[in-house]
Amino acid sequence: MSGLVLKLAPRERVLINGAVIENGDRRARLSIVTPDANILRLRDAIHPEEATTPVRRVCYAVQLVLTGDAEPEAARQQLLRRIEELSRALTDHDSRRHLDIASRELLDRRFYQCLKALRALIPREDRLLAAQRA
Repeated sequence: MSGLVLKLAPRERVLINGAVIENGDRRARLSIVTPDANILRLRDAIHPEEATTPVRRVCYAVQLVLTGDAEPEAARQQLLRRIEELSRALTDHDSRRHLDIASRELLDRRFYQCLKALRALIPREDRLLAAQRA
């Protein structure tokens, strides 16, 4: 059986297809077998006021699709353009690899995997912005 496996801490919340689900008092492991389920760990969620950098803004836009607050088809074209813009700024090999994965997952309508690839760029973006300020 393939699919996404969620390991939840006690009382951890996760959003699945628009429904907020809270784990009980013990650790749990859930296997999500529905291939097109929209899932977001609430501890990983980016709040609107935190979407202050280019990568975080794109992550937030993908997150809106996962939460059901943005229409997937309408968002896809805009997200592809924004990922292309990021690829002009983040030119190192590793960043390009994550951006390529994000684009491919977006084209395949796998929004969670797209978000996962984009989130991997946040630490790099933070380092670049900190170096620019120094």
